[in-house]
Amino acid sequence: MSKPLKVIIVAGGKGERMNADIPKQFIEIKGKPILMYSLEAFSKFNSEIELILVLPTSQIEFWKILCNLHNFNVVHRIVEGGSTRFESVKNGLEKIDIPALVAIHDGVRPLVSYETISNCFDAAKKFEAVVPVIDLVDSIRHISQNANSATDRKAYKLVQTPQIFDAELLKKAYCQEFSTLFTDDASVVEALGVKIHLVNGNVENIKITTEHDLKIASALI
Repeated sequence: MSKPLKVIIVAGGKGERMNADIPKQFIEIKGKPILMYSLEAFSKFNSEIELILVLPTSQIEFWKILCNLHNFNVVHRIVEGGSTRFESVKNGLEKIDIPALVAIHDGVRPLVSYETISNCFDAAKKFEAVVPVIDLVDSIRHISQNANSATDRKAYKLVQTPQIFDAELLKKAYCQEFSTLFTDDASVVEALGVKIHLVNGNVENIKITTEHDLKIASALI
C-alpha cells in the first residue's frame, strides 16, 4: 500500500535582503505572489496532495487577503510558524499522521519543476531520505586561515528543496534538540545516522532571496 503524500511549505521570510516593504514570499511576479507559484507546483503534480503552509502568525491574515484578492483556490492548510525554521517545520509535522511521505519545500522556490517533484517522490518510495541537488559549474577554492587552494567541484553539490522523508523518520529527527549544524531538513535527519539519497534537481529551482534572484525568476516565469 502506497503512503499518502504530504507537503510542508515553509515561508517565514522578511524580505530584508530584497529591500522590500513586504515579506519576499508575497512579492508579485507577473501579477501573482511568489508563494502561490510554489503551492501550485505541487497541486499541479498531484491535485490530491495535502498541502500545509507554515507562516508566521503576523502574516496569516495578510496571506488570506492575498488569496481572496487573487482568487487563489489551491486547497491548503495554514499552520502558525515558530521563531526559527526548525520550529516551523516541527509545527507543520504535528499536523501529519503516520504513515506518509513528507516533502519540505521553501516557499520562495517557485520554479521547482514537475520532474524534480516526481523524481523526489519516486525515490522516496525506496529510500528514507531524498534530496534534490544540482552540479556546481564554477571553479571553487577552499579557504583556510592563512591560505586558499583549488578544490574539485565534482565532490560538491548545491542542495535544493523539496526534501522528502518518511514521516515517522522525520518526526523522530525533529524530536532532537536544535543544533546550529542543522542547515536544512536533511542535516536534521542525517544527525540520526541516516544516509541521504540524492536525485537531480532543476537549475531553475532557485531560492529567491535577493533582487537579483527576483529578476531571474521574473524572466523564467
